[in-house]
Amino acid sequence: MDNHITFRTAARADLSAIVQLLANDELGRRREAAGPTLDARYLAAFNAIEADPNQQLAVAVDGAGAVVGTLQLSFIPGIARTGAWRGQIEAVRIAQALRGSGVGQQMFEWAIAQCRARGCTLVQLTTDKGRPDAHRFYEKLGFVASHEGYKLGL
Repeated sequence: MDNHITFRTAARADLSAIVQLLANDELGRRREAAGPTLDARYLAAFNAIEADPNQQLAVAVDGAGAVVGTLQLSFIPGIARTGAWRGQIEAVRIAQALRGSGVGQQMFEWAIAQCRARGCTLVQLTTDKGRPDAHRFYEKLGFVASHEGYKLGL
């Protein structure tokens, strides 16, 4: 596998590969519908993300053109912190074969640069409590677990 990785906004043609990445771990298998046919809800979500200038679904692509990573950036305006914009990073996945190779760090460096370019003064993320490896990775990148997060399923 070619180790040259590039990062770009996802295209509709990347959607199946993105869903496969999202489903490729214990938590993802329970949450995602990664069957042979792409669930229409994924396409509807992709279309909404693509239409929103404050959303960016991104992919990491190897030298052979394969999608090997993904994340979603949300650019959030706010009144707090003197009108600061925040960059929210969600749905981060790296292909299993590349975990621990530095691709995740490269992807985060790229994502943080996107947030800076958009004028964000803070980058934030949430991570499932059941992902201790991810917690260590984010802390290594300089993220601090400064808040307790809550979710309500609807």
